Amino acid sequence: MSTGDGHVVDARGLRCPVPVIRLAAHAQGLPTGTEVTVLATDPAVEHDVPAWARLRGHTYVGARTHEADGRPWWALTVRLGD
Repeated sequence: MSTGDGHVVDARGLRCPVPVIRLAAHAQGLPTGTEVTVLATDPAVEHDVPAWARLRGHTYVGARTHEADGRPWWALTVRLGD
């Protein structure tokens, strides 16, 4: 799923490490500078996505916290590097 110039990976309801695996699969083959946002309900993504970005040479742009039905979920964005 894409929105505007970015891409969205909806991993809500999935547990670690699946959100990062889905992010990596989606990012594969996308051009440098593409922003990919991961939507997730597992709080581990707050640490896992920035670590994945750093290890892969991407830029962690940031996160937004949302709430649905009294439960938090996150939207974390990465800008793909070389």
